[in-house]
Amino acid sequence: MCNLYSMTTAQEAMRRLFPGLSDHAGNLPPLPEIYPDRTAPIIRTGDEGRELVMARWGLPTPPAYLVGKRSDRGVTNVRNIASAHWRRWLRPEFRCLVPFTRFAEPDHQRGGNVWFALPEEVPGFFAGIQVPQWRSVRKIKDGETVDDLFGFLTCPPNAEVAAIHPKAMPVILTKPAEWEIWLTAPAREATALQRPLDDGRLIIDSAAR
Repeated sequence: MCNLYSMTTAQEAMRRLFPGLSDHAGNLPPLPEIYPDRTAPIIRTGDEGRELVMARWGLPTPPAYLVGKRSDRGVTNVRNIASAHWRRWLRPEFRCLVPFTRFAEPDHQRGGNVWFALPEEVPGFFAGIQVPQWRSVRKIKDGETVDDLFGFLTCPPNAEVAAIHPKAMPVILTKPAEWEIWLTAPAREATALQRPLDDGRLIIDSAAR
């Protein structure tokens, strides 16, 4: 379960990857540590085409898990897309790409985190879901807020991640054709991308351990 990642890619690099991208993220600094409930950039399809915006990490929690609770802390990772709770947000207008540079998994044997990254020349995005303008209480002290929310899909791990975290890894998309399928294709075709990255594609960022 990925609950920490970084995004240090320059905005200009994302504009080159997506010609015509409308940038609404403001002056975006490097984000070396992104935790749940923080804001981070996503790429989604808006009324006028692809847009880069900031959203809050944590999708609406299924109601069954909120019984007796006064706040919804959000769901960061989505695995069971067959659930009725998630199926309603699998349409293209709710899908997004979450740019990342590295992601971390806890090392339960040696302590700390292990950071995984793609080679520098390979752009990476998590297959994301975004829910715009969701009204909820995320923190009691803040009361009810209205937020653009996001999370991303997970899948079984590939060999590199399984050595540290045998349960799951984020769904990673590295090719323009995959980005286009995820953002535009019917749900059945798009969700076929919910599979692990090929073995050998990730490197362990030893400097970040």
